Amino acid sequence: MTRKLLLDVDPGLDDALAILMALGNDAVDVVGLTTVMGNTTVENTTWNALALLEWVDRTDVPVARGAGEPFADSLVMAEYVHGPGGMPESVREALPEPNTEPIKAHAVEFILEQAREHGEDLTIAAVGPQTNVALAMAIEPALPDTVADVYQMGGAMKTTGNVTPQASFNFYVDAASAARVIERGSPKVVGLDVTEPAYLPTSVADGLREGSDFQRVVADVLDFKAQGPDSTHGFDGSIVSDSVVLAGVLDDEVLGFEEAYVEVDTTGGPSNGATIYDEHGVLDREPNCEVALEVDVERCRDVVVDSINAAEDR
Repeated sequence: MTRKLLLDVDPGLDDALAILMALGNDAVDVVGLTTVMGNTTVENTTWNALALLEWVDRTDVPVARGAGEPFADSLVMAEYVHGPGGMPESVREALPEPNTEPIKAHAVEFILEQAREHGEDLTIAAVGPQTNVALAMAIEPALPDTVADVYQMGGAMKTTGNVTPQASFNFYVDAASAARVIERGSPKVVGLDVTEPAYLPTSVADGLREGSDFQRVVADVLDFKAQGPDSTHGFDGSIVSDSVVLAGVLDDEVLGFEEAYVEVDTTGGPSNGATIYDEHGVLDREPNCEVALEVDVERCRDVVVDSINAAEDR
């Protein structure tokens, strides 16, 4: 049976690709998008989500606007990675003005509604800062037990961070909410350990540029990331972290998980948002999540590209 999928997003370029993947793959039925601040303001992330759905004629998918501020930290955005308003100009010009509005329900309310309606048929994939999901868990602590899985994009277990030497962006932006989701949600944590090795080579963008107008816009997304901050990582290509999470949701063979005990630093100092991964069990505590430490890179890339391409035809 096709799984129900709720995407909590802050589009953002890799969020946009993840949305397209979900819409293009028969393994999931997208019940809605909830938006959160992160890569840009929640006003912009919501507009971007609505515009993407308009672009691929999927305005039947509801969009619920969510949190505009983190729990405790000051808002930090990543427009320097994704472009003004979360999209580079070439991509924004390709997207139509949305003819739809967000639904009246707040994202947190919508998450809880969908969990009650679909129960264990529902997977939640939170690929932005974790504020909406953490708030939903604060209101309904049993939420993680109600749904099939909660996927959490963020963390750097055995590798370095991408916004500070220790922290991934999503966890740094709202460390308190990331900590709550790990402590209370038993999530599948997909961090930089697997998302960075599964980058998309420049050859993928080159191939897409030879295709349709739709594929050329996707190529613009990949080129913008590859030529921007991603170029400092030594990869000849684009890091599309949220798409790796979706590949893991769509294909169980893409990611390899291990149970682990993990904490998120919420001290507000130089290690704020860092993941403390108890690799060797020295704290003698029961696992509170599953962490992705292995990725089938070629399989992941195939799932990403095939799913995005299929979104044009559906």
